[in-house]
Amino acid sequence: MILEDIVKYLIKNDIKIATMESCTGGLLGSMLTDIEGASAILKFSAITYSNEYKEYMGVSKEVIDKYTVYSKEVAEEMAYNIAKVAKSDIGVGITGRLSGDDKGVYLCIYDNRNNHYENTYINIKNNNRPKEKLEVIKAFKDLFNSTIKK
Repeated sequence: MILEDIVKYLIKNDIKIATMESCTGGLLGSMLTDIEGASAILKFSAITYSNEYKEYMGVSKEVIDKYTVYSKEVAEEMAYNIAKVAKSDIGVGITGRLSGDDKGVYLCIYDNRNNHYENTYINIKNNNRPKEKLEVIKAFKDLFNSTIKK
């Protein structure tokens, strides 16, 4: 399983995680729960596909208007706000486009323990939505392993 080592690491270190996903439609949260023991670490997972619910979860309308919903700044606000709402150690924000000429996804991991953001941009190359979503999950794993799990 793609995320098994991350779930085991989170459990071993008693680190709680929460996710706010848009274009991935909750795939990260779902894949985390595919692994036994995930209930010990996954505090909350939200699919905020619409701007209305991103704002409801704390993402600033002003930030959305200034940078667009498909931006690093919105991914950061998503990660920060889900960590705060869920009272988790780690918050993950995912937003972007999986179709069109300007396909790409912004991914942010916010570490609430030290108020630190890690960001990446995934240039989507597939033309198959399920495979595109998996590209994002793999990018999450790489970013997590290179920053949180160092």
